[in-house]
Amino acid sequence: MSIEIRRTLTLVQTTYEEGGKAVPVPTKLVSAMAIVKNPWFGRGWVENLRPEIQEHGPVLGKLLTDLLLEICGDKIEGCGKASIVGMGGEVEHAQAMTHTLHFGNQFREAVNAKSYLAFTNTRGGAGTSLMIPLMHKDDGGMRSHYQTIHTTVPDAPAEDEILIALGASIGGHPLHRIGNRYDDLRDMGRDVDNPAGV
Repeated sequence: MSIEIRRTLTLVQTTYEEGGKAVPVPTKLVSAMAIVKNPWFGRGWVENLRPEIQEHGPVLGKLLTDLLLEICGDKIEGCGKASIVGMGGEVEHAQAMTHTLHFGNQFREAVNAKSYLAFTNTRGGAGTSLMIPLMHKDDGGMRSHYQTIHTTVPDAPAEDEILIALGASIGGHPLHRIGNRYDDLRDMGRDVDNPAGV
């Protein structure tokens, strides 16, 4: 049975100024979202979520990835994911749709990402804040790309729905100046290539 999709949405946020200072190259945060029927809603306790994960994950991953690529093309630098399950479901249902290679690898492979996708998952009613954390697609230590897309969908998720999202950035955080993880390691006298000292 195919996943029931009520609506897709995209959001593009372009930053031209930060802290009263012009951003030399405006940055973009882009999110692609889908409001879908929770396939486990009303079924009581479902022990094995994998059949629906394997069936719906690739479809939703490709759908949201394609929406991002339509806007960003090959310019994506940062990436992340998030989901909110309605109050009639479990947080595990939100996680099931996003914490699977069947979903995430559609995006990672399309943008040749080496990092994992930063994530949030929660449970809430319509209008619950959706927070999509981002990090650099190739290097999790680059704090320049630690950003968060923050938005809401006024009528989603309904009790029997899941709001699923992918996020992307073109450019890093505007006027980034806190340094990277590697700077901290050097400050602490650690080997950047071997931070654990192994």
